[in-house]
Amino acid sequence: MKILVTGAAGFIGSNLAEKLLKRGDTVVGLDNFNDYYDPAKKRANEARLNAYPAFRMVEDDIRHRQAMFDLFENEKFDAVAHLAAMAGVRNAVKYPDLYVEVDLNGSQHLMDAARATGVGNFVLASTSSVYGNTKQIPFVETDPCDRPLQPYAAAKRAAEILAYTYHYLFQQNITVVRFFTVYGPNGRPDMMAYLVAESAAKGVQIPLYDNGQMWRDWTYVEDITDGVAAAIDRPLGYEIINLGRGEPTLLADFVGYIEELAGRKANVVSKPRLSADFVKNNADISKARRLLGYNPQVSVREGVARFWEWYAANCL
Repeated sequence: MKILVTGAAGFIGSNLAEKLLKRGDTVVGLDNFNDYYDPAKKRANEARLNAYPAFRMVEDDIRHRQAMFDLFENEKFDAVAHLAAMAGVRNAVKYPDLYVEVDLNGSQHLMDAARATGVGNFVLASTSSVYGNTKQIPFVETDPCDRPLQPYAAAKRAAEILAYTYHYLFQQNITVVRFFTVYGPNGRPDMMAYLVAESAAKGVQIPLYDNGQMWRDWTYVEDITDGVAAAIDRPLGYEIINLGRGEPTLLADFVGYIEELAGRKANVVSKPRLSADFVKNNADISKARRLLGYNPQVSVREGVARFWEWYAANCL
């Protein structure tokens, strides 16, 4: 297949693109290389992907509507994996307009371009943040998700709803995959796993909200990309599917696992939990197992060890 991967220079996008290339797909990556974090890390991901003859990177922005239409018309994609987004829950509180512009309006441009060119399947990356402080645990896809706690989640939920409308009106195949606390090699430097590693290895001071008494469904990136690849291969009409591990871990324990591997304590400062944060996320992955054959393989202990091995080899 010829597949567009948006956000291909990022953490999950680069891992997904490489997985698709290894299995024999042709991949066009799309990324705007913004400076939300050091673009050099994205360039390193691009360089890794450029080693594959079946890969090409396009540097552009999903907010550029006509450019997206031109790209789709020129390339004739079989499928789209749309992972590009303005990420960062806390940053979204500062810049809500940017998050709506990118995560909602940019997504609409891609859906329109896919519709205009007859793309067979569209996979839309979303987030467990859409569940907010739901009382229904584990999180199940039938939850209304109508009380998002910050603009990032609100824009993502709005894109999910728009995707249903496009399926209903235009018969597009759109599968929404909700990611749960992804971590692993090539992780973003603003994500918790990377921050803790930096703190333990280099003494960098970082905040630990609510003394780490928050539960997260830590999911290793390879398991996540397995789920996305399966969604690409299975046009399902319209579905929303959780991609997590289904086994939440206390943040304080996750920090402890990294500290054990580093051989020293992280330099953390306790701070109150922010209103934009939820206390616990926990994925019900029964639907992913049934529709996608999804079966996460990497335990948190093993995943942290793999992440630390990558960090020690590449960041110290």
